Order: sequence, then C-alpha cells, then structure tokens
Amino acid sequence: MSKERPGAWFGFGFCGFGQALGSGGARQVHSPEPVRAPEVDADVWRVSASWSYTAFLSRAGQVQLSGSTSGAADGCRDAWASEALLVLLRDRRGPGPGAELQAWAPSSALRGEPLWAQTVVLEAEREDGPGGETHNQTLPLLPCARAYVSPRPPLYRPLAPELRARRLELGAEHSLLLDDAGRVYSWGGGRHGQLGHGTLEAELEPRLLEALQGLPMAEVAAGGWHSVCVSETGDIYVWGWNESGQLALPTRSLADDGKTVAGEATGLNEDGSEVEKTAEAETGAPAAFIAVQPFPALLDLPLGSDAIKASCGSRHTAVVTRTGELYTWGWGLPGMSHKALCRWQPPALCLEVTREGKPRTEASCY
Repeated sequence: MSKERPGAWFGFGFCGFGQALGSGGARQVHSPEPVRAPEVDADVWRVSASWSYTAFLSRAGQVQLSGSTSGAADGCRDAWASEALLVLLRDRRGPGPGAELQAWAPSSALRGEPLWAQTVVLEAEREDGPGGETHNQTLPLLPCARAYVSPRPPLYRPLAPELRARRLELGAEHSLLLDDAGRVYSWGGGRHGQLGHGTLEAELEPRLLEALQGLPMAEVAAGGWHSVCVSETGDIYVWGWNESGQLALPTRSLADDGKTVAGEATGLNEDGSEVEKTAEAETGAPAAFIAVQPFPALLDLPLGSDAIKASCGSRHTAVVTRTGELYTWGWGLPGMSHKALCRWQPPALCLEVTREGKPRTEASCY
C-alpha cells in the first residue's frame, strides 16, 4: 500500500480476504485503488499489512481490521499486524504513566482479553501520531527503543543497552536494526544471505553490517528472506534471496523454471552472490541469474531517482522516491506488484506525484 499526504492510501495486490478496506473479497487488485475506510477516521496515520488482513490506524487512535478478521478498538497509539499476532500499543488502562502493549490473536476480532499485556514507558515522541502523542519508533520496536516485540515466544525481547535503535524490522527468519548513527545490524537466520555478512550462517546476536560502514542509512526494510536499506543520500542497497526478483537482480522467470542445466554446479560471482545457470540465453550459452546476494548491492532506480522509503513484502519490494514516485518489483502473482502475471521485473513506476503536487511518502507491503 502507498500513502499520499494527508491520510490518503492506495491498495493493490491479492485481496481475496478483503484486506484493503472497500476492496471487497475474492478479487485481485492489479492497479492502485484508493482505500476506502468509512468506519475509520478519514485521516489514516498508519497501515500495517499482513498476508490475510490489514490493520488501519487513524490519528484519532482508532484501529480497524479488514480481511480474514475484523474488529475495531479505540485508544490505540500504534498497531502491528502479523499472521501469528496482532500487537497494539494502547492507552494504559487505569492510572499511571505509560501505555499498554497488547498481543491479540488475530481471530479474536479484538474482543475479550488480549493473550498478553505489559505496561511500557513512553520516552521519545513526535508530532504526527494519534492523539498528538506519538513516538519516533514504530512497532515492532517499542517506544523506549530498548526492546521489541516478536510474533514468536518470547514476545518481549530486550535489546543490548549499547544499541540505540531508531527502527527495527522483522523478516520471516531475520531481524534488521537501524541505530541513531545510521548503522545497520542484522541477526537471525541467514540461509538465504538475508543478513548481509557474506555468508549463509545464522547470527544469534545483532551484528554490525560491515559492508555499509561509513554509509549512514535512513531506512531499513526486511522481507521474508531479503533486506533493503536506503541511505541518507537516497541510495538503495539490497541483499538476500532473489528467487522472485525481489532484489531487482536477474532471476529466472516462471517460464524458465525447471530448465536449470543438468549437472551444472551453482557458482559464485566475485562479490559472493550465488549464480544459477539456465540453458536459454540469447547467445546460446547458459545465462547467469543471481539466486542469493549475501552482500549489500547498490541498486539504481530509473532516471537516477533518490529513494526516501522502502518496504518489503515476503517476495516483493516497494520504494518511494523524494519526488513521490512509487516503484515496485519482485513477485507479481497475484497482483502484488502493479503488473500481473509476471514473476520478475526491474524497478518499474507504479504511482506518480499527485496532480495536487503532494508527494507520496510511505509504503507498506506484506
């Protein structure tokens, strides 16, 4: 989903559960359509998308669920949706400072009591969130920036005191952290190169991404098994699994699946990326495709556009530029990128600056 200020969101992709408000069910949305949220305050502040449902959070503090589950709740400061858990940061019940972190079963429709709740301290705040009392960090990073919430036990996970986190993103098996100095740390599973350390080994603790040393980053995003970050100067770096072109690097199309050359061993490029070869290149020689990119690789957008935001779905990626264009690439079935029936494409323009000249500033993928 993409956002244009103030409060307008567009949705596209698989909507078989009605994940996008107003989209209806059992359909695919191949082109961006405005999200219609009649029951939510019109000024939607944040959208958190999971596979089968979406959480919409308004500046008035109301969250509404749409898709395989429904429900609404007031007094919310933030929301984070996943298939395993719906996590809300809500006004504290009862006297005292702070807020309450709640974990709900998505199927509960926000009725009854949460599966787990804990009072958290709010420290950093910014001006543009619900009720005028928002925080710099967004879930799954907690407002104190000293812990984060996980969809798998233990739900509450503290961070080392020396990690001054600004943003934290969770993939299917790995985590990315951006600190106050613009440095990137990664940990978790690494079997698809998603950690960016040049190996396929797992890391139990946050490890500094040495390949990006000296390049301050402004954004990080974690896909299912790939990673993206945006530098303060607008450059994009990608690494991890490229099975569906989610890194915008050459990969096999659906038509080429199963045509890998028999007996051809997987090799490595000079930068460590894993290469697959197929039998159908234009020259008649086996064509090389990148399956795994274990080091960060610089990615250029068309026309040299500078990026400001990035978001990753399980196997696709979206980037917003300084001038408000939205580019998408990766898995395009069914409708997750803006062109249907295509497994891989290079970065392609999906949405342009609005006629009113208000650039889009955010994207949310699953």
